[in-house]
Amino acid sequence: MCHSKKLVKLAVHMPILLPLVLLYYGAASTHCSTVHENNRDLQALLDFKQGITSDPNGALSNWAMSSHFCQWNGVKCTPTPPLHVTYLLLDGQKLSSQISSSLGNLTFLKYLDLSSNNFVGPVPLLDSLQQLLILYLNNNNLSENIPDALTSCSNLTALDLSSNSLVGSIPPKLGLLSNLVYLNLRSNQLNGSIPGELGQLKLQTLILSNNRLSGEIPQAFYRLSSLNYLGPIPASLGNNALGLQVIDLSFNNFTGQIPTSLGKLSNLTFLNLEYNWLVARNNQDWEFLNALRNCTSLQTLSLSYNELHGSLPPSIGNLSASLQTLLLGGNSLSGQVPQSIGKLRGLTWLALDENNFSGTIEGWIEKLKSLKKLHLESNKFSGHILS
Repeated sequence: MCHSKKLVKLAVHMPILLPLVLLYYGAASTHCSTVHENNRDLQALLDFKQGITSDPNGALSNWAMSSHFCQWNGVKCTPTPPLHVTYLLLDGQKLSSQISSSLGNLTFLKYLDLSSNNFVGPVPLLDSLQQLLILYLNNNNLSENIPDALTSCSNLTALDLSSNSLVGSIPPKLGLLSNLVYLNLRSNQLNGSIPGELGQLKLQTLILSNNRLSGEIPQAFYRLSSLNYLGPIPASLGNNALGLQVIDLSFNNFTGQIPTSLGKLSNLTFLNLEYNWLVARNNQDWEFLNALRNCTSLQTLSLSYNELHGSLPPSIGNLSASLQTLLLGGNSLSGQVPQSIGKLRGLTWLALDENNFSGTIEGWIEKLKSLKKLHLESNKFSGHILS
């Protein structure tokens, strides 16, 4: 509340205090005008708060007219007047509701993080946020399609919509976000093919695992030379993205052979291809194993739950001496496990379960002295495990 009339009356009766009173009056006047100087941003935040149905942590407890909105929890503003909201950071607060589209009125917003809450409904329409750089809505319960309107946020550099319940296809128009370097859509219910338009971007990180994607990898992905982390992988990616260290395309519907070009990724430490429909049925299909021996830093290789058939090639023993995790369970592998696997003496976790292996495990199992986890169940092995 402003006290201008009261202060003027006080100044008349106590002239000796006039300089001090006027100083206070100036501060009070500034405070009053500041609280209401940007009604557009103020109203946008109030509309957002009004829509919240549950706030168990009291994250919005100080969102009241008694203080400037730039002092509210999770809100940061421009440093000089006129004050505009530039950051809204309310991650991990257990907030529940739909996300109000009123946030689209915060036209100076650069960073919006509402991740790890309980928001439901569609991704909000934020098409007026042309200064937005970072948008994190991951780990919520958002549903429906990814809206094309996101492409109006033309300066986006990072977009994370992972761990929601989004459906439909990946919008090709995301390829218009020319500044995007980080895109994470993992753990949704997205289907269809990967739009080739994404290959036009300067992505450094692309994560699409744990969806229902299918079809071929777009040829345009061969141009993603800036990638250092990848969800899906094109057949010749190893010719371009030589700096890759981590590849995770698990839990999708990718088909075809595992590309031998992976062997050119000399910095690769983690390769997870599990839970797809990748095929190996003959010697040519297994050539990727020979190629992977060039990945001398490889520590984790998971090919579990694919369509790997026939005998496991002896070249399995030529993998990196740094390999600690080798997971081959849930395939249709048969015959004896090659003795060469005993050369992987750094293994701490080996999974060969749910295949059709037969024969003795003796001769190689005793060489794997670093093993801490071993899965051999649902096979036809014989022999003894010596302690």
